Amino acid sequence: MKEVKNNEVKSSPPKKPLIFYYMLALIVLMLLNVFLFPSMLERQVLEVPYSQFLTMVDGGQVEQVALDETDREIVFIARDENGKQGYYKTGVWPDDGQRLLEQLSSHEEIVFTAEIPTQANPILSFLVSWIVPIFIFILIGELLSRWMAKKMGGGLPGMGNAMTFGKANAKIYVEEASTGVSFADVAGQDEAKESLMEVVDFLHDPEKYASIGAKLPKGVLLVGPPGTGKTLLAKAVAGEAKVPFFSISGSEFVEMFVGMGAAKVRDLFKQAGEKAPCIVFIDEIDAIGKKRDTGGYGGNDEREQTLNQLLAEMDGFDSSKGVVLLAATNRPESLDPALMRPGRFDRRVPVELPDLEGRIAILKVHGKDVHIDGDVDWSAIARATAGASGAELANIINEGALRAVRQGRKTVTQADLEESVETVIAGAQRKNAVISPQEKKLVAYHEVGHALVAALQSHSAPVTKITIVPRTSGALGYTMQVDEGEKRLMSRTELTNKIATFTGGRAAEELVFGAENVTTGASNDIEQATKLARAMITRYGMTDQFDMVALETVQNQYLGGDASLTCSAETAAEIDRQVVDTVKAAHQKALSILRENSGKLQELAEYLLEKETITGEEFMEILKR
Repeated sequence: MKEVKNNEVKSSPPKKPLIFYYMLALIVLMLLNVFLFPSMLERQVLEVPYSQFLTMVDGGQVEQVALDETDREIVFIARDENGKQGYYKTGVWPDDGQRLLEQLSSHEEIVFTAEIPTQANPILSFLVSWIVPIFIFILIGELLSRWMAKKMGGGLPGMGNAMTFGKANAKIYVEEASTGVSFADVAGQDEAKESLMEVVDFLHDPEKYASIGAKLPKGVLLVGPPGTGKTLLAKAVAGEAKVPFFSISGSEFVEMFVGMGAAKVRDLFKQAGEKAPCIVFIDEIDAIGKKRDTGGYGGNDEREQTLNQLLAEMDGFDSSKGVVLLAATNRPESLDPALMRPGRFDRRVPVELPDLEGRIAILKVHGKDVHIDGDVDWSAIARATAGASGAELANIINEGALRAVRQGRKTVTQADLEESVETVIAGAQRKNAVISPQEKKLVAYHEVGHALVAALQSHSAPVTKITIVPRTSGALGYTMQVDEGEKRLMSRTELTNKIATFTGGRAAEELVFGAENVTTGASNDIEQATKLARAMITRYGMTDQFDMVALETVQNQYLGGDASLTCSAETAAEIDRQVVDTVKAAHQKALSILRENSGKLQELAEYLLEKETITGEEFMEILKR
């Protein structure tokens, strides 16, 4: 695949930096000064007493004499004892100048001259006074700009590349080579691919749509969580359409100087118009497309000017030429409404986390270039990775391949992939971790408590693995539950049972070791149970008191889903009381289940201490006998 920068598309040779011409001009001036005016170089003048001057005259050493009546001094050229010519002056002016002239006239070898021989070279004086300081300042500026450009990644160009301000640094995948990605490389996003196939079809056959009066959407916005394949889909559209593909990140428009980002937007759309039909892809468009400040204070003028220019360009370009703007973001709620209106981003394509079938397809796509054992059950791996993105699934395949290499095998087995799932979820095993027997026993009862409460409740996901092997994430053990199928909805009973399962570990510690000896090992369980209980009350309407009233809002649903309460202080206090009551009831339920099955709790804990890791089948076998 051939990838070129926007300023490398033309084959014109690079211009020489400005410093090159400065140095060339200075060298020419110096050569002219040396070869054309050799006798006019500035001379060093030695001042001597008047008596020595007369002695040198009598000794025949003086060759030329000039009388400077302005400065009232005598300037002369003479040779010293070694015969070397020198320039001298004496600051004493004789009282009787006529007598001195007669004395000098008696020496025929002395030449009188009207010009003072110590006159400085005018060209050299000009160079020293003007050209050299300017050259030094230019040189310092050039060195500083190059150093700053290197430190800031090219963000502050120097003298040699000053004309690159306002140029869009978009990567261009040229038409002849395409992006090297097609829809066959994208799995688990069938609905998104179907929406984008229309764009590809339009670029292939625009007359079919023009004949009925249909217009191509000016902009297509891809929204979804990180790692779901938004950028990959955009490249696949360009690869299928076989048109030039401009790719740039939204952060590349953000500049230090006001107006530079807007200039880059103009340049990008100018290049796109010249290469139409083509596709322009702006990744993370929320970097420049955030809602504008309505208060009038604290706004970023550079960012707003860039956004305004983008809005103007989207209004100005003609979609019939085949210029399609694709953009991706995982924060659609932060985008400016003017950017989202019809006529700009006409189509919004969700790129969500894949379902069970989608995960199976993604695992197979990423596994086609890896030597996979023929007995691998992709469905089992997909069920164990509910909620994983395409990027995480690709990482799981790679971790499995790395484990196979460490084990000295040529193919990736089911065990490699299962271990890689656990590595991504909980971290790698800490085989050398030293844990005291008492702590190990406590962890075993804690994890069996989770498993027993989950297994002895209806509507709970089956237990597939229990381990007390420490992980690099800090977990000293964990219990894995995997649903048989894909679940999109959960009932009130299922959520209550899940909270009880979270409290099962602490409940087992209380029953076996006493309430006064409970540990910090349940910290994550407490956090998850509280979060789920609060969501049941404030978001899911699963209480009799508040009924179907939304009491909190969720921001950044694709980036963790931060929630904030939208109610009075009195209502918030009542919510807190109901959260406490919900978790308490679940905790009491877990204690009751474990008391009734204390024998199985002890038997399973002892078996886990012996084996360290047991499968779901082993767990159910002991539980049923």
